[in-house]
Amino acid sequence: MLPSSLHTITMNKSDKIEKLLWSIALPGFGQLLNRKYVKGLTLIILEIIVNINSNLNDIIIDSFKGNIQAAVQHTDYNWLMFYPCLYMFGIWDAYKDGGDTAEFAYIPFVLGAFLGTVGIIYSDVLRPFNILFGPVWLPMIFSFVGNAIGITLFLVLRKLRIT
Repeated sequence: MLPSSLHTITMNKSDKIEKLLWSIALPGFGQLLNRKYVKGLTLIILEIIVNINSNLNDIIIDSFKGNIQAAVQHTDYNWLMFYPCLYMFGIWDAYKDGGDTAEFAYIPFVLGAFLGTVGIIYSDVLRPFNILFGPVWLPMIFSFVGNAIGITLFLVLRKLRIT
């Protein structure tokens, strides 16, 4: 059996990860688990508004089927550009409200949102390896790159702060 303090730390970290994962599924779900009902419902409503106005479900379906040109044509870029920030904020906020959070832990989320938005901006013209990834895959790739850079920066800043 785990000592009480270790059990509490393990449970807290597990709860934070659970809330983060639910927010990945849909922004606002993690906030509901954190009992932040107004914030959670606001994020869910914003998610639905941006999703409908950007045609996100259609472009996800087209992208998964490999119809990238159709996805580009269906996309309302003015609305879709809101999505990475809304999505990453929902994830970050649920994680942060789930308990103690390390200093600078927000950096991977911010860089993921920023580079995800840049990925949307260039998703209809940028062709890495001569492949058009479109408005779903390119922002996801850029967002993962932003998260990786952010995690690296977070670890460096944390190490500098400790020493």
